[in-house]
Parts: sequence; C-alpha cells; structure tokens
Amino acid sequence: MNQGLHRLVYYSRNHLSDDSTSFTANVADILAKSRTNNTRDQITGALLFNAGCFAQVLEGPLENVEATFERIQQDDRHGDVSLLALDPIESRSFPNWAMGFVGTSATDAARFAGIGASSGFDPSYLSGDQIHTLLRDLTIEEEAAV
Repeated sequence: MNQGLHRLVYYSRNHLSDDSTSFTANVADILAKSRTNNTRDQITGALLFNAGCFAQVLEGPLENVEATFERIQQDDRHGDVSLLALDPIESRSFPNWAMGFVGTSATDAARFAGIGASSGFDPSYLSGDQIHTLLRDLTIEEEAAV
C-alpha cells in the first residue's frame, strides 16, 4: 500500500452569492483554481454542489490533501466545513479527475433522487463513505457519457 496516499471527504455550506451570474462565476473560479492546484499537488477528486452545500472527495499524498483542506477551511465561500473522513487508501477512485464536478442540472437532480429522498440533498446527513460512493459513481457515469 502507498503509505502516503489518503482520501479526505468533507462537506461545507455554500456562502456563494445567490445572484446567478456571480454564482456561476464563483463556481467556475473554484473549479479552475482547484484543477490547477490539484494537478500541481497530485490530488484527484470530485466536487458535488447541491442545495447550498458542497461535498468533496480529495485523494493524494497526505501532506498535500491536508494543505488543500486547510485552504478550503480558510475560504470565505465555504462555511461550517465538516471533515467526514480521512483515511489511507491503496488506490485512487478518481485517477482521471483533477477535480470532477457534479452540478445542479435537471439530469443531475434525477441522478440524486435516491440520496435526496433520504437527505434532502444535504451532505450533512451522509457519511464520508456515502459521499465518496456517490461521487465515484457519478464521475464514472460522466466518463461513460463523454
């Protein structure tokens, strides 16, 4: 097992503006910076945004994953940041994704139906394993659709 490879799962409350133009720009900015930083830091993962919350899985060297999580905790766009899991892993679930993104489209909402019924799309009701599995399955579907 690669002793340095870890998976971190967290959720946070969205503190982005409700204005759709600035919201879209903020999400695009988060994704662009995440992809640049994550490529540099050998981090892969996926981000889910829905109903005012972010849920994210980060995978990579422990030191880099922890540094990224520290930056997220300091970012004013995230509130009530909650760590759900930080575990050593043998292999990545998102090897092709510097930062996969699952948004708020009608298609995505339909894919979340099962989770939404039990959680109201609120990641605070999900475990780290449930968020990881959800994002892994959705990114696999996304890769297949491309």
